[in-house]
Amino acid sequence: MKKIEHIGIAVKDIENSNHLFSALFGKEHYKTESVESEGIITSFFKCGPNKIELLQATSKDSPIAKFIEKKGEGIHHIAFAVKDIASEIERLKGEGFKMIHEKPKIGADNKLIAFLHPKSTNGVLIELCQDIED
Repeated sequence: MKKIEHIGIAVKDIENSNHLFSALFGKEHYKTESVESEGIITSFFKCGPNKIELLQATSKDSPIAKFIEKKGEGIHHIAFAVKDIASEIERLKGEGFKMIHEKPKIGADNKLIAFLHPKSTNGVLIELCQDIED
């Protein structure tokens, strides 16, 4: 794993949260994106060299809607940048980690993504991210 790529925060209302985090960081979000396959709208902020991703559900059965219903708004996941997501998935499975996604899929911000199950990571949802090369 190369670095923390971003921290994902589940929110009920992305517009209100954009205002809140704009005030907190002293700058506007730089990107909003819909990821229909996940049933979410995302908004990204830069904070120094770090990124924060806000996630709002677009359907009641999306993972973010279920998360907020169960735990409320807050930190949803930590994402790590990887060079080769497929080999990293295999390495982690070999180490005994459980994967939510056995194969990478397209996510927000021009990334291939895969999640580790939080039951195998002390309750923390971990996302692997690899840049999609144009």
